[in-house]
Amino acid sequence: MDKMENPQLQLASDFVRYTNKNIFLTGKAGTGKTTFLHNLKREAVKRMIIVAPTGVAAINAGGVTIHSFFQLPFGPQIPKRTGVVSDFEEPPVNADKQSAQHKFSKEKVNIIRSIDLLVIDEISMVRADMLDAIDEVLRRYRDRYKPFGGVQLLMIGDLQQLAPIVKDSEWDLLRAYYDTVFFFSSLALRQTELVSIELKHIYRQSDERFIRILNQVRENRIDTETLAELNKRYIPNFEYDESERYITLTTHNNQAQSINSKKLDAIKEAPVRFTATVSGDFPEYSYPTDKELTLKQGAQVMFVKNDSSREKLYYNGKIGSIVDIDEEVIWVQCPNEEDAIAVQRAEWQSFKFSIDPNTDEITESVIGSFIQYPLKLAWAITIHKSQGLTFERAIVDAQLSFASGQVYVALSRCKTLEGLVLRSPIQASSIKTDVTVDSFSRHVEENLPSEQQLAASKREYERLLLVDLFGFEHIGRMLGYTRKVAAEHAESTGDVLRNALAVVAERFRTEIADVAAKFQYQLSQFCAMPQEVETNEFLQERVIKGAGYFKEKVNAILVDELDSLAIDIDNKAVKKSIVDSIGRIENEVRQKLVCLEATQKGFKVADYLHTRAVSAIDKAAPKKDTPSKVSSEIVNPQLYLALKNWRNLKAEELNVPHYLIMPQKTLFEILDKLPTSVDALKRVKGFGEKKVRQFGSEIVQIVMDYCDDEGIDYSKAYKMEMPEEPKKQKVDTKMETLRLFREGRSLQEIADERNFSRSTIEKHITDLIANDDVAVEALLAEERIDEITRCMREAKSRSVSELKAALGDGYSYAEIRFVLASLNVGS
Repeated sequence: MDKMENPQLQLASDFVRYTNKNIFLTGKAGTGKTTFLHNLKREAVKRMIIVAPTGVAAINAGGVTIHSFFQLPFGPQIPKRTGVVSDFEEPPVNADKQSAQHKFSKEKVNIIRSIDLLVIDEISMVRADMLDAIDEVLRRYRDRYKPFGGVQLLMIGDLQQLAPIVKDSEWDLLRAYYDTVFFFSSLALRQTELVSIELKHIYRQSDERFIRILNQVRENRIDTETLAELNKRYIPNFEYDESERYITLTTHNNQAQSINSKKLDAIKEAPVRFTATVSGDFPEYSYPTDKELTLKQGAQVMFVKNDSSREKLYYNGKIGSIVDIDEEVIWVQCPNEEDAIAVQRAEWQSFKFSIDPNTDEITESVIGSFIQYPLKLAWAITIHKSQGLTFERAIVDAQLSFASGQVYVALSRCKTLEGLVLRSPIQASSIKTDVTVDSFSRHVEENLPSEQQLAASKREYERLLLVDLFGFEHIGRMLGYTRKVAAEHAESTGDVLRNALAVVAERFRTEIADVAAKFQYQLSQFCAMPQEVETNEFLQERVIKGAGYFKEKVNAILVDELDSLAIDIDNKAVKKSIVDSIGRIENEVRQKLVCLEATQKGFKVADYLHTRAVSAIDKAAPKKDTPSKVSSEIVNPQLYLALKNWRNLKAEELNVPHYLIMPQKTLFEILDKLPTSVDALKRVKGFGEKKVRQFGSEIVQIVMDYCDDEGIDYSKAYKMEMPEEPKKQKVDTKMETLRLFREGRSLQEIADERNFSRSTIEKHITDLIANDDVAVEALLAEERIDEITRCMREAKSRSVSELKAALGDGYSYAEIRFVLASLNVGS
């Protein structure tokens, strides 16, 4: 169909392409909604995925079901979000804390984060609570301050056709939240500006008289005269020649099955059974025809798939009769056609959406298949399953109609009034439509968007994209949340980290956030000009300069400053919370830098959308707690690293948490006071007699080594009042250990003579081996060196703890460190 000949189709296409408005695309049966979707998918105007409420609808649309993609449970979804989100509300919990129902794979999260457009087909069958559940998922992994996480929705369907299914018990739970069960009552959708476009041109029927009847049935305004005209098609005891290929449309599945079974049994030919081949993930509710298909020569059948060959010999809904069954071919003769169609097995595929690792584009990956003859018995079919199909001749049995829209769906399947036969007269009472649907539909008809609205929406969309590019509110909220956590756990986080975060926050506010707010206002003024954004040279120049400025500031403040934070927190839970929060900031910053970099040559909508989508795909390695990071707020940073490394090694050696060796507060007090004697160390809070006996000499030696290296006078190092001690002649402690080792002393003898712990002497020896002053062969037998080396090679690891676990109790931590140090010589 040509969009230029159909203004509503062109308008719908333009709103999808050039705006971010949520769109409801509707229209009577046969107006081309499905064709529009297939064209949209082929043209790929935006990064999108397609979902549908049922398996068959999803297969037909080339998408997946809502429940499978968003991993939603069946049954009512009680809305969790009814108000505004607080700026400092805790962000969504990590995937590992989600229930099994909501543990999304990294790939699925990347898809959600990178899509621009979510297409929902057959929206008439989607309940309001289901749409709000989708909103919850999208907010969780995208922008939680925007409805549907900022994703544009395209919802396709006809509310006058099949309605959502809701049990009385389910509605009892949902009615407290919703006015109606229909999608337009969604709480999230009501926070958006919905654009509704109704397709007018009917392609299925050309008979104006029949179209007029269908419209009155659809809108529940059928008058007595029209009803009488329709009921002329009621033919009691209607008999027809089998060659005319009528199909009966029933309200209930058991009626259709009964008719098909009786008709098949009446044929004297032997039945032939065909079993489908099902592989991979292809759920039973998505089967397009029977897995066990029983057919006979002479049976009336319907094609359930479009012919994918060049000849296009059949389409979904075409009816014929079987004239022959060969070993691999079923011959079907259709009315008014000279030749029978040779039907072979066809394949349906189920998909999942995935990210192409080479292009970062969203692709459909085949995860299952269903191979069977594309046929099913077609003397009868339910009205529900007939949706989307077109028949030349149909017998409608709608006497037991129970759902709104059923009669309209049934009647509108037929191409002509003459091809329609009523099994029973249509009663006005059986033409059920929902009052709220009628009201909403009238609103749609009365508020169709104009070309002026399209132009305004396009300009607003461009402005919002520029605001998004130079918007830092999300990063500001995340930084505020990080500071909030640090403040709430002040006992664990310490002044150093909180002060460092305060410095970052202040610089962010004054050099980025405040400047960005003014810059966004300027850009909004430029966007109000009549000139197109992409051709506005002055605006493009401002964008390029702005991108350069903010890229520099983001790197200086949100990369360098955050990267220098020392996150040493004894409380594991608090530390994880801080590390995770900063990790989220860093990921957001990474995306922002990619977009700013791409815009330094100018701003184009299509390019920006692509860059933003690809940058949202998380490829970053997990954040590592590197011990080399020292905040600029920490005094005596080299001593901090030495004490921290000693503490971690000692904790590993004794197999205890590091804070039991030396709490963080104690470590910072040592940095401040610089105790260079055991007596001075006793005055540091956190060191009692027991710890002084255990670790005192080692800590004092580390402090003394630091003071020597920095040229700090011992007598002035300790800032608490205490008697002055004469300065001792300082010797190089490692060289003294080397001297004694070369004299033939054992490590334990050296430790005893020097009044050091054995672990301190082992540390000296490790450093001496690394400096090539001592050969590892002088300490360990060759076979022990070889065994440690072999284990390291097989484990592909240089982690001391991992190697110790692999080697067992026969090897000490010190021996492993000696061998590792020997491998670093000369590197």
